[in-house]
Amino acid sequence: MPIARNSFIQMSKLTNVKGRITYISSRAKQENLYAVYETTERQFWRELAKYNQEEFRRSGTEGKCIEARELIIALPESFVEYEPYHLLKLFTEHFKKNYEVECISALHHNKRKTNYHIHLIFSERQLLKEPIIKIASRNMFYDEKGKHVRTKKEILGESGEIRPGCHIIKKGEVYEKKIFTKKDERFKSERFLDEVKHSFTDLMNVYVRSDEEKLNVFQHGSVYLPTKKIGKNNPKGAEIRADNAIRQKWNRAVDVALVEGVPEEKILKIIKEEISTKIAQSISRQGFQPRVFREILLAALQILRAYIRKLRLPSKPKLGIDIKEFYEMENLKSKLDQKLRVIRQAEQVELPRLEKDVKDITGFFKGKEKKEAQNKIEQCKERIRKQKDELHILVKKSGYPNVQKFMDGYRTAYKIVEQYKKELEVWKQKTGQNDIQPDKKKSVLERLKENEKRVKERERPKSVNKQKKHDWLDR
Repeated sequence: MPIARNSFIQMSKLTNVKGRITYISSRAKQENLYAVYETTERQFWRELAKYNQEEFRRSGTEGKCIEARELIIALPESFVEYEPYHLLKLFTEHFKKNYEVECISALHHNKRKTNYHIHLIFSERQLLKEPIIKIASRNMFYDEKGKHVRTKKEILGESGEIRPGCHIIKKGEVYEKKIFTKKDERFKSERFLDEVKHSFTDLMNVYVRSDEEKLNVFQHGSVYLPTKKIGKNNPKGAEIRADNAIRQKWNRAVDVALVEGVPEEKILKIIKEEISTKIAQSISRQGFQPRVFREILLAALQILRAYIRKLRLPSKPKLGIDIKEFYEMENLKSKLDQKLRVIRQAEQVELPRLEKDVKDITGFFKGKEKKEAQNKIEQCKERIRKQKDELHILVKKSGYPNVQKFMDGYRTAYKIVEQYKKELEVWKQKTGQNDIQPDKKKSVLERLKENEKRVKERERPKSVNKQKKHDWLDR
């Protein structure tokens, strides 16, 4: 399954912009240099470097002065088919139009010609249309740090001479010359780099040869894991390639998971619990260990794949009734059947035999015998009547209003259970599992009571139902 590629755009700070320009634009230093494009003259960069250094000294800030910034933009390999200078101009002017700053750029290939890319250097300041020049109205004194002090005494040493590094600007001389604006603060923000990534990625996607080459901007907090770029002569190249291979396996598995219907929240939960948390714990215990990182990632990958397999399996069938009550219903049905067998025996065998015996008794002197036989018939009929009454008594004791309601519920429950058993057998064959404990559901009696309640509601006069509706709305 192909993986959607992410665009690679990196930004760095330049402390020596003149040296960096020379490096990216010199054919002597670059084996595969195809084009250089400049939006202004080189003198601009010399002035910019000088101005930034002066401002930096005046600020008294520690560290190194940032003279400019650089973007490295990886291009799709099919872009080698475009004319280099026009391609470079397209990207450079696109940036200048968006941010209105001067740029210088170069189009390169690495030594193995596997990475076609642009180096784009840009200024954080704009050139003022009219320079701001300030003339000293009196002598001005500056200490070793270039800080303005009020009196000459503050820059003198013990011998009365001006201390090394201190200087004086005499009255009438230029003490400050501003030819650039302040640095644009937006270039320091993470939002800027994200904006640039989207802007250049969209531009690249306009000119790619096919949809397969289209790029995405990697989103932090995504279900995907980013791969790392391997720079030239990187001593950890083999290690990074092994790391990237596992990240790609994860990203492929994520694509499959999303298609299978795994929620993004579940994937993000696995990333948080099985990758991020465990890596943080590992680093706190023993520092960063590439081998441990890959082991953690492989374990998370197995968890994700197991979840996908589980999702593919048919869901376990659910029984719509309480199985325990169904067993009680079967027991009651068995008792009723037993009573019914006794009643049938009495009605179909015993009673017909007694009635036949009565018919067979004839003669004037056999009145007493005939009366006794007739009494037996009445006793049999009374016993049959009582046994039939016991049918109602049995279901009443079990909580059913009558035999009809019980049989309705039993037949419905029987069909549900039989269908459940069939579905369960299919599920067991497909999954190889033997768990047959059904989920607890509403009892048959509860369902019968609910049905009766609904029937009564339907049978109530419309006016009553209407009033109930209004009462509910009032509540």
